[in-house]
Parts: sequence; structure tokens; C-alpha cells
Amino acid sequence: MIKDFGIALTIGGGLVFMISGGAAHAAAAESPRWQAPAEWHRLLRKTVRGTLLVDDEGVEFRSAKFNERWAYVEIHSFELSAKELTLNSYQNRPWHEPGERNFRFSWTEPMPPDVAAQLTARVGKPVRNGIPTATAAALTQIPAHHRMWSGGSNGTLRVKADGIDYVTENGHDSRAWRWVDIQTIANPDPYELRVTGYREIVDFDLKQPLPRAVFEQIWDRLYAAGLNVSTTSAGRQAHEEAHR
Repeated sequence: MIKDFGIALTIGGGLVFMISGGAAHAAAAESPRWQAPAEWHRLLRKTVRGTLLVDDEGVEFRSAKFNERWAYVEIHSFELSAKELTLNSYQNRPWHEPGERNFRFSWTEPMPPDVAAQLTARVGKPVRNGIPTATAAALTQIPAHHRMWSGGSNGTLRVKADGIDYVTENGHDSRAWRWVDIQTIANPDPYELRVTGYREIVDFDLKQPLPRAVFEQIWDRLYAAGLNVSTTSAGRQAHEEAHR
């Protein structure tokens, strides 16, 4: 059953922010609601045009041929960039094919970072979010190169209280890792940093040295918060060497 989302405020590019039926000033206290014209891409089949929605309850795709809604608890994980979402569901693939069913959607205008952050928070499980909030407060910033076999990208690593962001100028190849998305980190020398996430492994060449104090701060936030582990330099060094 489709809910009444209330007042729709249309902005440039066909994107729509949805405000619930109450007073507009209350919207700031709620999760951002967003929808956009989108396409569902199917392997070896025609693309389906429709509307993708993100709201307080989950993610929904509506079209003349296909309507599906995923509550946040039913989303296993996702991979998100500014104009594309691959949603990993718990649904079995059809015709006894192995694995779980994935759904890939694309749209034309970038998803706002606050919507991406709320989507990430609502799902809760480790995900791959490629829409960092570039204006969020950072504890430190270091220019970096993401090293890849195809050449990589250049941007800025931003260490925040709630995770690590990698921000590029054009948004391509950006990342927003919460601490829950990261399994391990390694800093074999002052000019290298490896982020091992649950969804990917990313190697950075740092254009400025990473201060030891900053790495220890990252270590504490990732490993020591709420855990009965050592926060001494010796403890950090032993853990880091074990994960190189």
C-alpha cells in the first residue's frame, strides 16, 4: 500500500524532496525523503523506467511493470554513487540461480549527501557509500591518491569523528566509510594508508605524511571504542603489524 507522503517540493533536474503532511518546519527533524525518475537495469533484458524513492521506512521503485519496496531491515547491503544504486537484497535469485538478488538503478541528478547518509544509517550494516558530505567537520585532512591498476584518482582523505571520507573534486571514486564499514587499517609508512572495508580494500598514497598521533586516533576510534582492548602505543603497534 502506497503512503501519502504529503507536499512535494520540486527542485532543479526533476528531483523531489518530500515533506510530510505536518508543518514544513518539522521536516528538518526528520530523515530526508527523496525521489527521482530512475531506471532499473536488468541483465540481458530491457531497462525499466520508473521512480525511485527513499523515505523513513525503506527504498521503493515504482513503475508500470514493476513495483517493489524494501524495508531497511530487508536490505543486505548496497553500493551507492551519486547517480547509481546497486541494492543487495535477501531475496533468492530466480530459477534456482545461486546467490541473492541484486537490483541496479540509475538516475540523472546527484543524490544529496544527507540522503545518502540517512540511507546508510538506516540500513546499518556495512555498505559502500560513494557520496561523502564534503562540508562535514574533519579532525584532519590529507591530500591523497587512490592507487588502482587503471590509474586511480586524486582527492582528500578526511578523518572525522564518525569515520573516514575520501573526497574527489568531481565526486567520482569518492567514499564515505563509517567505522562500522571498516574492518582494519594499516599504515606501513607515513605516506601509505590501507583501508580494508567489509565491502572493499582501498590503498592510498598520501601526498603528506600521516602524523602518528592521527593514526593512533583513528586506531582508537576503530578498535578501542567500547572494547576491552589496549589503547597503548604497544597495543596499537601489535594490532597493526598483525593486519599488515
